[in-house]
Amino acid sequence: MTTSECSSSIKGTIAVIDDDQEIVDLVKNMLEVEGHQVITFGNSVAALDALRARRPALIILDIRMPGMDGMEFLRRLRLVSEVPVVFLTGKLDEADELLGLKLGADDFLRKPFSQRVLVERVRTVLRRSRSSDTSAPGDSVIERGHLRMDKQRHNCSWKGKRVILTVTEFRLLETLASRPGVIKSRDELKEVACEEPVAVADRTIDSHVKRLRKKFRAVDATFDRIEALYGVGYRFRD
Repeated sequence: MTTSECSSSIKGTIAVIDDDQEIVDLVKNMLEVEGHQVITFGNSVAALDALRARRPALIILDIRMPGMDGMEFLRRLRLVSEVPVVFLTGKLDEADELLGLKLGADDFLRKPFSQRVLVERVRTVLRRSRSSDTSAPGDSVIERGHLRMDKQRHNCSWKGKRVILTVTEFRLLETLASRPGVIKSRDELKEVACEEPVAVADRTIDSHVKRLRKKFRAVDATFDRIEALYGVGYRFRD
């Protein structure tokens, strides 16, 4: 998405993409009761085209869909946008979850689901997404050597080259870079990745960190600042 397209984002609008109309109607009604604006799509091909012009605050997406499945949709979406994505799916094995995380998914929710859990997951992801907007001006920029993070603009760069991060990736890197050299356990990073008391596996954190490293190494093959300490956690090297 271009800058002009991103500026047309409607704060609070949620896109729901699923080929099951009953699920679409159910999720739409749940979210509208909570005060959200909701736009819906019955297939991912139409959604991808439409969302280039109207960027939502969050996308809720099924994995198993005809034409173009949710994984391929996310892969294409991540080429142009880092809008938060929550997968809503009836069948989720470990391979699907790991692939989704590698592609940049922010959360997963299995069908059937409760209204309360859906609403809380949406609230958590949106809060993470908007948290940078409430940073105090003096605290909005982190600079650590070649790393520069602007929390208010959700911009990240390494050696002057932009690195596009998802909301969760940005929060994890911010946590590590805020205190270089200090080890953050996986449990501490889980709290950053998901503020609500829901289960987050160690492999979820590992997958996010692996993707972070991959993105930085795409602009600098020598990047080695995110260090793993076996059995302990991660730290941002001085």
